[in-house]
Amino acid sequence: MTRIVLTTDETLTSTYHDVPLLDFLGCAPYNKLPKWVFRLLDTQLTDENGVLSQAPYGLRKVEAALLRDGFRRDEVVVAHPRTVERFIGEDTTVVALYEMDPLGLGPVSMMFTNGGRWKNYTSVKFRELVERINRVRETKNLKFKLVVGGPGAWQLDFRKEERERLGIDHVVIGEVDHVAGELFRDIESGSGDETIFIKTWPRVEQIPTIVAPSYKGLVEVMRGCGRGCRFCEPNLRVARYMPLERIGEEIKLNVDNGIDHAWLHSEDIFLYRVEDRKNFYPNAEAVVELFEVARKYTKNVNPTHGAVAGALAVPGMIERISEIVGAGPSHWIGIQVGFETASPELIGRYMNNKMKPFSPEEWPWVLLNGTYVFNKNYWFPAYTTILGLPGDTDEYEIMTARLIVTMERELEEKLGNRAHFTVTPLAFVPMGLLRDQEFYRIDEMITYGQFLHLYYAWKHMMREVTRGLPAVMKNNPFLIPFYPLARLGTRIVIKQIEKWGKSKGYEVKRLEPIEGLRVEVEEHRWYAQPSLVEAY
Repeated sequence: MTRIVLTTDETLTSTYHDVPLLDFLGCAPYNKLPKWVFRLLDTQLTDENGVLSQAPYGLRKVEAALLRDGFRRDEVVVAHPRTVERFIGEDTTVVALYEMDPLGLGPVSMMFTNGGRWKNYTSVKFRELVERINRVRETKNLKFKLVVGGPGAWQLDFRKEERERLGIDHVVIGEVDHVAGELFRDIESGSGDETIFIKTWPRVEQIPTIVAPSYKGLVEVMRGCGRGCRFCEPNLRVARYMPLERIGEEIKLNVDNGIDHAWLHSEDIFLYRVEDRKNFYPNAEAVVELFEVARKYTKNVNPTHGAVAGALAVPGMIERISEIVGAGPSHWIGIQVGFETASPELIGRYMNNKMKPFSPEEWPWVLLNGTYVFNKNYWFPAYTTILGLPGDTDEYEIMTARLIVTMERELEEKLGNRAHFTVTPLAFVPMGLLRDQEFYRIDEMITYGQFLHLYYAWKHMMREVTRGLPAVMKNNPFLIPFYPLARLGTRIVIKQIEKWGKSKGYEVKRLEPIEGLRVEVEEHRWYAQPSLVEAY
């Protein structure tokens, strides 16, 4: 049996047929989405005698840090959640779980579960895993400590009664790369607090290189952001940039283990090694070099997150990256981007660096023209908005809905079938500097403006599923049967939103585009660095 057992719940070990955005399926309501649908879409990672062949990146970092800090290879295992029991025994001192959304309190889950009134799959699978581990502990009268860490650990500190009911001994909040060995030894000795707050951040040289393959080839290129959005925990961290040598080493490790994709993870890829911390003007040469290094190891390179303002600030940077990774009609580059709201006032209040090097007043223009830059170069932005931001008004919400309409019409007029984006509304969750605010509960708090925001976002989603999904995902054979199911699903969602709106007294009304808002990026090229836009 193993001294330190690391694992996670099953929603984080599924590949979901490698369909982008299906990773959020775990946020779906457990009692509303039929179990057979989840089982159909759930494809679990393989294991070798119970050991995960790939693992979530955060788990790999903890594993590497423990090995660096003196734990032997035979003392640490990263187990598949379905086989975790086989590694737990008399020698086990710690079973540690890496969790993203253990109680279903994340923004996506709160949106899909009516403000947390329904259970979601992440919370169900988390509880199932914890109950199985506790069953082993009680049946065999074992003394190991059950620990939960990861980005979602805050939820168990927020709801301490749930942590106690589940028999969780310790919750760890913060980055542990630099203190992993000390942390685990404190827990083993019984000297660790119930909630352990790691108040310091590791320096780049204290962050270890992973020693085994990461889930879907994810590789961290920077940590933290620096833009400082008040609702966002990661953006409040000090920004650190991983050296190209380490990034290449991790990509090579994944590729050597049969993973043909490199997902370059950051909070904002366009801020990699940024030097202008006042205006957040991208260090375009550094960002381009990052993609050039990644491309040496695999032809399939993709960013995870980025800010639309960075793309618009240097259009030539996007064009050059597209050339490097071979973007084109049959190879689109997906990226998750924060839209948040169309309101310049709210953006300026809560996210006053998000639109830089532009101004808050330009934010709707930035979203439209930045999406044009993305689409022209075969990038598909998946935007998220926030319902229930403090200080929200119906005027702001209707402006957001109208901006979606404007973007849809303007981009199709300029780019035709090359125009693609999605907008997914999320529920406001009190995090970051806004943690003293109230959770947004859609069924109780929805206003007419928020209803229109929600409706037009999903209406555009239905349009993208009909027009965009076949073109963007034509190389995935699973989508042949999935496509009609997705079309039907989005139509049902739209009908349900309309029906639910009527029950609240809200009727859908036709919204016109925002007057005077146009695609003008090529007339505003003064933001672009000439060395990178000569061909644009």
